[in-house]
Amino acid sequence: MSTNRIGQVLSSAPDGLVVEISDVKVFEEHKQRLQVGRYLKIAEGNIDHVIAVISGVRAITKTVNDKPVWAFLLDCYAIGTLTKDGHFIRSGMLLPVPTEPVDVLDDDTLASIFEGGEAFTFPLGVLVLNRDVQFKIDGDRFFGKHVAIVGSTGAGKSCAVAKILHDVVGIADNSNKRIEQQNNAHIVIFDIHSEYEAAFRLAEEQQFTLNYLDVDTLALPYWLMNSEELESMFIESNEANSHNQVSQFKHAVILNKERHNPSVEDVTYDTPVYFSLAEVCNYIENMNKEVIGKLAAENCPKLADGTLVSDRGEHYFAAVQDFVPQSTAKDTKASNGPFHGEFNRFVSRLEAKRSDMRLRFLLDPTKEDGAPYVTADFENIIRQYLGYIDKANVSIVDLSGIPFEVRNIVISLVARLVFDFAFHYSKLCHEEDKLNDVPIMVVCEEAHQYVPQSDAVMYRASRQSIERIAKEGRKYGLSVMVVSQRPSEVAETIFAQCNNFVAMRLTNNNDQNYVKRLFPETSKGVADVLPNLGPGECVVVGDAVQVPAVVQLDLPKPEPQSQSVKIYKEWQEDWKDVTFGDVVKRWRKESETKE
Repeated sequence: MSTNRIGQVLSSAPDGLVVEISDVKVFEEHKQRLQVGRYLKIAEGNIDHVIAVISGVRAITKTVNDKPVWAFLLDCYAIGTLTKDGHFIRSGMLLPVPTEPVDVLDDDTLASIFEGGEAFTFPLGVLVLNRDVQFKIDGDRFFGKHVAIVGSTGAGKSCAVAKILHDVVGIADNSNKRIEQQNNAHIVIFDIHSEYEAAFRLAEEQQFTLNYLDVDTLALPYWLMNSEELESMFIESNEANSHNQVSQFKHAVILNKERHNPSVEDVTYDTPVYFSLAEVCNYIENMNKEVIGKLAAENCPKLADGTLVSDRGEHYFAAVQDFVPQSTAKDTKASNGPFHGEFNRFVSRLEAKRSDMRLRFLLDPTKEDGAPYVTADFENIIRQYLGYIDKANVSIVDLSGIPFEVRNIVISLVARLVFDFAFHYSKLCHEEDKLNDVPIMVVCEEAHQYVPQSDAVMYRASRQSIERIAKEGRKYGLSVMVVSQRPSEVAETIFAQCNNFVAMRLTNNNDQNYVKRLFPETSKGVADVLPNLGPGECVVVGDAVQVPAVVQLDLPKPEPQSQSVKIYKEWQEDWKDVTFGDVVKRWRKESETKE
């Protein structure tokens, strides 16, 4: 008998197996390998074996010859089949019948399962229950089929994200391991709290280029917005005449795009070409003031100097015009235009947005030479967000300085630009019978803040852009990593598209139950440990793993600036003076930038 033999199958059902250990000595000998979460090998006929995970351990007593006799029952669930040639298969397993012999899984077999085959080359960490075994995943399935990283605050999500991305781009121990030859990784991070710059900013001699984009450096002119984003920015959907605002604003934008881009054919509301927001505002204000001349052969807008307006585009963009007064007199007959006075609030809103200094980066952006961004700059704008100006693997879009009311629009716009690039580049590759050779991953930190379950109008644009990546992106070499401390608040459509989960400690019952529902059936037992995970420990399940497991991730070096302040430790220190002048100076500088 094998020295690893512990007992036999007592009962077998689709929802679980029960293994009996009738010998106390055997149980004591193998006690360290019979903890919850450990693995068993159960015979399936005479050839293959079922691999099962222990989910519970019970002790029972029987009376034999008036003496108590101990026995032990192990509740398990099957996770796959180990074939006779040593290959592990996750699906297609037959459940063993009662009396089949059961062994604890030896270290060599355990290592062969978790280190995987040829496709499993990306090292994620080590097994918590056996730290000598390295846990490897299929990198193509992990990064290509969307990833969700969830965990309560302080569980180590930011460090987990940084460590995973460090391994992708070649950062380790504060150095660039690919200094001789840069790889082809392309990662765009939406950074809500300005945490990740510290994790990717290496010493100059390491020659690692970080593409860091904040409110002062990102090139994001308003004319790149599509209809959804423009209307979210300028139209109040709950106003009674919002449909008229939309129709006239749309008409003005299209006319102005045609005016400034005569060489571009078939211009639409969504075509990413330059238009003048100032001129569009003039147009709307003129429509709001418009008076129609009603004398014979007139019946068109009439300016104060008597000019009849046959083409609004020729007169309404250049300046705000003066019109003849409304009159019912025979010689000066004129009536108010169809939108006269209807756009008062709309005009005020447009002026307020344009004069808001916080929105200058979006509504009045300029290049280093002071010139505005125009249609010819579109290529360089795309290059910037993909790291192709400075040849950077990682592009961080720092959203911490972006005004809250436009943050979702910025996210929507950048995500959509990245998607559209991936789409059109993939189509060009397909024409040559090739696949996209510049795959991109978009990392959505604190995703619940801009792609929530809520259907509120303010989240509509960002949610649609990220959901589009989740639903369609993988066909075009574009994937998403969703990171959140409140997974139950993230749009369900996005999580439904994630085929891989890295779940760290979750203390909220709603979040725990929500994540468990997202896990595959064969993984739900391991999810019971979510409330008890330590820092850096995580449950990893999905298409990219051989077996769902609890894994310990190493800390990244350098780390993101996500550490919690040690409040009590600081309170025990001597009183510290604060240079309030420096704080106020920085405060005012930020205010001058934003207001």
